[in-house]
Amino acid sequence: MGFMRSVVLSALALAATCRGVIVPGAEAEPAVEKRASSYWYENIAKQGIAPFAPSGYTVYRNVKDFGAKGDGVTDDTAAINNAILSGGRCGRLCKSSTLTPAIVYFPAGTYLISTPIIDQYYTNIIGDATNLPTIKATANFNGIALIDGDTYYGDNNPNDPNWISTNVFYRQVRNFKLDMTSMPASAPKTYGIHWPTAQATSLQNIQVTMSTASGNQQVGLFVENGSAGFLTDLTFNGGLIGAAVGNQQFTMRNLVFNNCGTAIVSGFTWEWVYQGISINNCGLGIDISSAESITLIDSSITGTPIGIRTSYSANQTPPTSNSLIIENLSLNNVPVAVQSTSGATLLAGGTTTIAAWGQGHQYTPNGPTSFQGTIAANARPSSLLSGSKYYTRSKPQYETLPVSSFKSVRSAGATGNAVTDDTAALQNIINSATAAGQIVYFDAGIYRVTSTLKIPPGAKLVGEEYPIILSSGSFFNDQNNPKPVVQVGTPGQTGQVEWSDMIVATQGTQAGAVLIEWNLATSGTPSGMWDVHTRIGGFKGSNLQLAQCPVTAGSTAVNTACIGAYMSMHITSSASNLYMENNWLWTADHDIEDANNSQITIFSGRGLYVESTTGTFWFVGTAVEHHVLYQYQFANTQNIYAGVIQTETPYYQPNPLAPTPFTVNSAINDPDFATSCAGQSGRCAEAWGLRVLGSKNVLIYAAGLYSFFENNDGKGCNNGVEPQNCQNNIVDLEGTLTNINIYNLGTVGVVNSITENGNVLAASSANANAFADVIALFRLASGSGGTNPPPPSSTTKGPTTMSTITTSSSPPKQTGWSSLGCYSDNVNGRTLANQVQVAGGASAMSVEACETACKAAGYTIAGVEYSGECWCDNKFENGGGPASDGNAQCTMTCSGAPQETCGGPNRLNVYQVATATGAPPPVTTGWTSRGCYTDSVNARALIAEGVPNGPTSMTVEACQSVCKSLGYVLAGLEFADECYCGNSLANGNTIAPDGNAGCNMNCAGNAAEICGGSNRLSLYSYGSASV
Repeated sequence: MGFMRSVVLSALALAATCRGVIVPGAEAEPAVEKRASSYWYENIAKQGIAPFAPSGYTVYRNVKDFGAKGDGVTDDTAAINNAILSGGRCGRLCKSSTLTPAIVYFPAGTYLISTPIIDQYYTNIIGDATNLPTIKATANFNGIALIDGDTYYGDNNPNDPNWISTNVFYRQVRNFKLDMTSMPASAPKTYGIHWPTAQATSLQNIQVTMSTASGNQQVGLFVENGSAGFLTDLTFNGGLIGAAVGNQQFTMRNLVFNNCGTAIVSGFTWEWVYQGISINNCGLGIDISSAESITLIDSSITGTPIGIRTSYSANQTPPTSNSLIIENLSLNNVPVAVQSTSGATLLAGGTTTIAAWGQGHQYTPNGPTSFQGTIAANARPSSLLSGSKYYTRSKPQYETLPVSSFKSVRSAGATGNAVTDDTAALQNIINSATAAGQIVYFDAGIYRVTSTLKIPPGAKLVGEEYPIILSSGSFFNDQNNPKPVVQVGTPGQTGQVEWSDMIVATQGTQAGAVLIEWNLATSGTPSGMWDVHTRIGGFKGSNLQLAQCPVTAGSTAVNTACIGAYMSMHITSSASNLYMENNWLWTADHDIEDANNSQITIFSGRGLYVESTTGTFWFVGTAVEHHVLYQYQFANTQNIYAGVIQTETPYYQPNPLAPTPFTVNSAINDPDFATSCAGQSGRCAEAWGLRVLGSKNVLIYAAGLYSFFENNDGKGCNNGVEPQNCQNNIVDLEGTLTNINIYNLGTVGVVNSITENGNVLAASSANANAFADVIALFRLASGSGGTNPPPPSSTTKGPTTMSTITTSSSPPKQTGWSSLGCYSDNVNGRTLANQVQVAGGASAMSVEACETACKAAGYTIAGVEYSGECWCDNKFENGGGPASDGNAQCTMTCSGAPQETCGGPNRLNVYQVATATGAPPPVTTGWTSRGCYTDSVNARALIAEGVPNGPTSMTVEACQSVCKSLGYVLAGLEFADECYCGNSLANGNTIAPDGNAGCNMNCAGNAAEICGGSNRLSLYSYGSASV
């Protein structure tokens, strides 16, 4: 859950709700022909149950069974709302409940509505995935939104919706088209979806089509508050605003905005990731002027005058407001990439790719320094990528499969009644269905298990309305001998598993329960876990509710009957290649069934523990809350993408302090608070939000780590006011670390935002924002930072070097050698494979010394790195090539020649013996040689061709000139007389594996220059452009 706060966007909500009721009128539209759907879910037997609901309660309800026609003519509003409300559900004046879950299904058709569809608690609203149903507003539609996810009834306060938005859990809407085009432009402000929401919720596969008429007030998505959350695969067409959003944190992925007045308006946003966003032909891309922090990655903006509008300025108050990180943003016909609210251009646009740019406070790793400008992009491990972007995959809905591909667990003998031991029945159906290549379908219910449930390689599991696997009994109750509730693969097994829409939980005292243990190593397509959550206590059937586990703020005694779990999820040393999306690992802080949402105290030891040595994991829109020792722990692992991650410290700490009531287990790298807190005053022995131990390539794209309360006082820890002192520390970095990067780290209630090996790197008070304290960029390339952060320095604007080491002058080269620039390197896959010693050793390192040593050893390529290393080869290995951020990280001075530059962390300054056929590349103002690249007649590296003055006069300078005049930033010469241009490399072409050997043809217009070779390009880049 989250901390309730005032609503920045509430005025929008009130404007949309203050209307009188209008009698509905139906538009005359052609009737939709009824057809039988091929969608498996529509055809599977509906056997789901809600064990604690009233007798006769049904989980599944088809809107047509309640009288909806879906013919595009009949007003279906009442029928749809009756389908949602039927059965005495948790709606108006009900704070929350898990007792009456429901799936409300829409077959294909057009459903006309004149007032909002009113959502109820714990509801999944799902349309036919094979033929999306349309929900269409009438011309005189009256209400806040077509789908209202939290209604403003005005019962207690007209400014508050029915549910506290930070407590609205477990719901989905997916597979719909929303049509608002019949509403006149003069109609009051109306939203497609009103969605104030919290964790374990999602929107997926929805198209919202709005008016394009001048003056229309339509908004596709409205989120004014909450503590979310995830949504994906949404398209917004037309309207005044595509999405107007404000929430504590959110991950929004694969959103498309076409022809909107403004694509996105971000209100209050503590930590936010937009990933894979596409904005096309809008008036304004993203207005972040009210946001605390925004992270925008792997996205594109096309045909839009202004990409991003920001209110950030030097010497602003608070100093980190409007923190922004952009990474891998493609622009096409966008004149201004980033504009201030005053109208000044902060970053020019055009048609280009922004590798990385940002504003806010940075630590590299010491700081803070204010910055606004170009930054070095993260060095992304190739195993995490699909092309140049991070790999993503939406939750599979298996819409192309017939119903015969699914096996129901209730049909196979499991009961789901929360009483019967379903262990054997579940194991049998999982084994047999997997062996037959079928998908295991968990009907709605609560499935009690008394020993480990094993998921074999090849299994696919999908749930109906969050079915629960509930551990019970003594098997899981020994913290000295922990046991998994669900075990995915055994250590050493390989294969793939897909798992979606389920909950794993515990019943009663389960001190040794590891709710999910993932052992499986996957090659090829990653395994996946979508909308799978852990829930420890706080619900009917858990036996860990208010009656058993009340808050005991006035006592230091521990109620051992409320030890609910040992660990939520363990990704073991043998596991690899797992994609997790929208997962919430929650130890309940309150009783969901209680009429007052009363707080409770439940103990669970550890959150998410990753110790895979191979690594390769994606954590997309995940949250881990209220575990005693830590929430996220990455130990001796590598290659991790995570964003947003969100945590909360247990509300009862420091009563008791960590690790109580658990014992420290050094075999799984538990934090030893007795040692780390020795000599510290304040509140030290409290749960870590994030620990990274002895790992590399951990890339975190926005993190919200919160400590809201102490001893369940309900007051908040000076939130928004310094100092914030619920606990001392929240991010722990230990051991040997390489390439640890965090964008937009937001912390609440802590004194120190980041510590490393016991030393403070960042104090929260130096990074104040409107609510959370925000560090826009933290980067630890390798080694350690200082013990105390220096005071903030003045703002720097423009290109920013992300290193604390002063950049030296350009390195000289010996006669016969040419500079190829700054290249990426990796300790596990060297770009140049052979390290040699120079005369006088590492302390005498210079460019000339390395060139001499490499040439003496028979090599033609030399590279200097990290001040004192010399590497040699005759070709480039392991995919190494020019650094994506140019020279930004080749900044370390040579140990034996301080006037020269010798690479940087994972960066090489590279030199090559000049070929006999020509001189080194000429130096042209503004242009940089990037070396020799592959090319193919059928798959060109550069897509545009420019041949100035005929091939017989081809020179390097002539090709560069014509490419620049055509608006391109890359120029390539080939086969003596050919010139090609572009803004990025295409068709998989890369740096030539044989170095410059294949670029061996003299230019037709100047024999002293080299113009590529056969299927080889001599490549140049202009300005700060990357390759």
